[in-house]
Amino acid sequence: MQHFPRLELPGRMSFRFGQHLIKPSVVFLKTELSFALVNRKPVVPGHVLVCPLRPVERFRDLNPSEVADLFQMAQRVGNVVEKHFQGTSLTFSIQDGPESGQTVKHVHVHILPRKIGDFSRNDSIYDELQKHDKVGEDSPAMWRSEDEMAAEAAELRAYFQ
Repeated sequence: MQHFPRLELPGRMSFRFGQHLIKPSVVFLKTELSFALVNRKPVVPGHVLVCPLRPVERFRDLNPSEVADLFQMAQRVGNVVEKHFQGTSLTFSIQDGPESGQTVKHVHVHILPRKIGDFSRNDSIYDELQKHDKVGEDSPAMWRSEDEMAAEAAELRAYFQ
């Protein structure tokens, strides 16, 4: 197992994720330019997000260093969640703009560990991503608790320490 620097968040009260403030307890990896967090309403177990630290709405607005860091982190995180959640494949998805299904105005990569038979039709995962956090489909009653999310983040954080 590779070892990466520990997640150090001195003085960090929260992370900006579009219109949301994210508590450090649900973030499991941070680099100079990106961060990874667990999902409040995962489509499949292990569905996580990787975001640039700078709140940028569209992928085209990232600078080359941010793109490189975002995708390097997505690769590292994907390897971990596939292993941790006993996946056999991964789905990476970016919804870039409102017509693509983006609801949080902040670039983010969805990383979803996949298993044989997790959907009766393999591409149904994209239908689920399209609706998983839409108004009317999404309410706080459907979200995981902060404790559940923090526990999962702690499990994933251990892989990077």
